[in-house]
Amino acid sequence: MDEVMQRIEKAAQHVFDVCEPRVSPEDLQRIKDAYAFAAEAHNGQKRNTGEPYIIHPVAVAAIAAEELELDANTVIASFLHDVAEDTPYTIEDIRNRFGDDVAFLVDVVTKRKKHNYEHTKQVDNYRQILESVHYDIRALLVKLSDRLHNMRTLDSMRPDKQMKIAGETDFFYAPLAGRLGLYHVKTELENLSFRFRCPREYEIIERQLEEERVRTAGVVKAFTDEIESIMKEKAIPARVQVRYRRPYSIWRTEREQNCDFAHVDFKHFVRIIYTPITEWSRSSDPEKDTSLFIYSCLTDHFKERPGSVSNYIDNPKDNGYQSFHVRLLNRAGVWEELHIASERMHRNSRLGCIVERGESWLERFKTVLQNIAESGDGFNFMEGVSSSLYNEDILAFTPQGKGIILPKGATALDFAFEVHTEIGEHAKFARINGLLKPLKTELHRGDCVEIGTSEDVVPKPEWLNYAKTYKARRVLHDALRYRSDKNYILCDECTPLPGDEVIGFQNPDGKVSIHSRHCPIAIKMASENGNTIVSVDFSPSPESTYAVSIRIVAIDRYHLLRDIIDCFVEKQHLSMCRLATHTEDDIVECIIDFPVHSVDELQQTIENISVIPGVDEVQRIKVQK
Repeated sequence: MDEVMQRIEKAAQHVFDVCEPRVSPEDLQRIKDAYAFAAEAHNGQKRNTGEPYIIHPVAVAAIAAEELELDANTVIASFLHDVAEDTPYTIEDIRNRFGDDVAFLVDVVTKRKKHNYEHTKQVDNYRQILESVHYDIRALLVKLSDRLHNMRTLDSMRPDKQMKIAGETDFFYAPLAGRLGLYHVKTELENLSFRFRCPREYEIIERQLEEERVRTAGVVKAFTDEIESIMKEKAIPARVQVRYRRPYSIWRTEREQNCDFAHVDFKHFVRIIYTPITEWSRSSDPEKDTSLFIYSCLTDHFKERPGSVSNYIDNPKDNGYQSFHVRLLNRAGVWEELHIASERMHRNSRLGCIVERGESWLERFKTVLQNIAESGDGFNFMEGVSSSLYNEDILAFTPQGKGIILPKGATALDFAFEVHTEIGEHAKFARINGLLKPLKTELHRGDCVEIGTSEDVVPKPEWLNYAKTYKARRVLHDALRYRSDKNYILCDECTPLPGDEVIGFQNPDGKVSIHSRHCPIAIKMASENGNTIVSVDFSPSPESTYAVSIRIVAIDRYHLLRDIIDCFVEKQHLSMCRLATHTEDDIVECIIDFPVHSVDELQQTIENISVIPGVDEVQRIKVQK
């Protein structure tokens, strides 16, 4: 125990050392007093690991002080964030010792103890956190620091608790960190959540990434060495980094692009971080001038991929991110993605809203979160969180030139509701950039959209399948009072198979719905009402089969289709419900629907087809109904 306490004291001293250069001597003493008070308040309490509880507040304060570089009062609140919730001391005790500001921050992150919650304990907690944004965004940063340490130490929890906390993190805290511009926090939270929700998939991708690092090490080093040589020759003060994507990012891309690991592009990127050259800058923006100079120097030596430039310096992302992106061809004939950013931009991409508090962005963000927090019921509240935090924004236009801001992935139907509720309710078709399109068409930045309406049109239940925005879904739910009469045991979104990593939820009717652990619906349910999680035994049985669909891409040849059919009939002894093929320029795409007993049977089928000569890609896709 003495060794543990020495480790805790050392960690607390590290917080003091980090804070000392940037706070006054008076504030440094207040930070030390906060640690002493927290140690006294939590004396005798233990974490699930068996360690003294004070180790957690110290770790949270370290994240706030070192990783987020927050001010003295926020570090103090981080030491004290669990005092009012878990000890006999009150918010008034904290106020008397450390002032109103610290008391406010601790009060916001203290979960309210109620006998009856308005919706669920988790939903009420989210609402409380988001409502604090109206007053001070630092409360969110304390909560994110708390969540980050809890996720880093989640190994000690039971599997059902791991799923509950990971679901909350993936649904709420990670996208919230992304919206605040805290990219490194968002990335770590996403990957920790993925690791605990789906450990098998996480380990597979982690192994594939390590193999990719080894395979590409020589080519990548030669490319970065040449860049460093160019920077030195041109006297540009810059450093070069290589960053490989994390497992969650790869997993998400595989699903968004419907591909396997081998076909995920740009598994790493090269970052050039420079100090602006002010001596010869011809404008008031030496950062932009230096970025363009580096871009010019690089394209003198490497072939540029046409249309690959993304200028986030002149047009920052909504969370404040700035950089200059371009793709260049390395000497091995492979496209490389480069991010060119100043030291300031690089720091800001790590600290986000902490250093870049643009008033217009912050006020818009507060308005979004306030609208969510004030929604009338728990379901609409969670819908608002999902649509408002997860996505980057795009800007589309009416024919009259009015700009409409929508989340990335929004459809023409969302656009209609954003223009006016009545237009959305009576929308019949869309003209996007002059072309006639259905309402479910996804919009892109810069689209000009005209909505055609008819009084005969009323909201349809299927509209909920492609309405993405909070406003559209709220209006549709109110109009339809939509209730599904179908009684699904297996989730229709993720279509789990026996042998998958699954999770169950107890429905109000007493039955259990089964979901894959990466299912977005399961993540939402775990974050909204985690106490309904139950363990399930979803094992294969000879009597039960499940419909699946696969997509095969291959080089056409004589007897290719016969070999694929033989693989099903002779090797796997499986039947086929549907087979559709399309050939273009000797490239064959084949879609096959068939029943399987388990995920292992599906995987074996995919592996057997993959080794057929000429087959390049095989992956599972959603069954078309």
